[in-house]
Amino acid sequence: MAQPPPDVSEDDCLPEYRYLFCPDLLRDKVAFITGGGSGIGFRIAEIFMRHGCHTVIASRSFPRVSMAARKLAAATGQRCLPLSMDVRDPPAIVAAVDQALKEFGKIDILINCAAGNFLCPASSLSFNAFKTVMDIDTLGTFNVSHVIYKKFFRDHGGVIVNITATLGTRGQVLQVHAGSAKAAVDAMTRHLAVEWGPQNIRVNSLAPGPISGTEGMRRLGGPHASKILASPLQRLGNKTEIAHSVLYLASPLASYVTGALLVVDGGAWLTFPNDLKLLADFASFSAKL
Repeated sequence: MAQPPPDVSEDDCLPEYRYLFCPDLLRDKVAFITGGGSGIGFRIAEIFMRHGCHTVIASRSFPRVSMAARKLAAATGQRCLPLSMDVRDPPAIVAAVDQALKEFGKIDILINCAAGNFLCPASSLSFNAFKTVMDIDTLGTFNVSHVIYKKFFRDHGGVIVNITATLGTRGQVLQVHAGSAKAAVDAMTRHLAVEWGPQNIRVNSLAPGPISGTEGMRRLGGPHASKILASPLQRLGNKTEIAHSVLYLASPLASYVTGALLVVDGGAWLTFPNDLKLLADFASFSAKL
């Protein structure tokens, strides 16, 4: 079995990085990454920076992104601007994008990685809980894309990568909220790829599978942990593998790729079983959002 690239479980930089290293791949590019203070977003920022990119990492928690930015800059020698921003708040997005443009003078890449999820049967899901996930995942993706398009991409071109999921490819228990939100983002990817392509803007989605060392795995992986080994590659993925795949889509290596959905899950979506028994286990569950 092929061994995965190195990773660390927490939100910290890799102790060493010798895998597929090309420091000029994103030389002097600037990437704006929502959800960049932790998890997959943090690793995307690190891998981009190790390939010559400067980054802007945005999150609702300024202490988190500030700490993350210090780690990233120290590990890579590249510039990293931390910003506090809620993807549900258009005026806050406008202010953050203006600050990023003032700092760097441009934005070349947008990674929409902010998301919210939890396990809940549809019958127990509150209206507000469903709306919250749609607001963060779907509206948040549109909000940030729309602002950066108007502020910079419309006149200069750019690349957008939306981090989604395979939940929308079939019915999945306990995930009607996230599946609906991510399916909408994948549709948005295709629409924007068609509308914005003539302005030299590429738009793609990337759908990770079960990834170790992430908040998503801690929240969602428990009931499914024993089933992950039944996937074709028989293991969890890691954040570095996802970041490498995003790097491909964001780089000139994918210059003729737009409107696509890249699934990076070890083939899990092909074999992952639905567990209807989980519905009974969650029968008394009530969403608190």
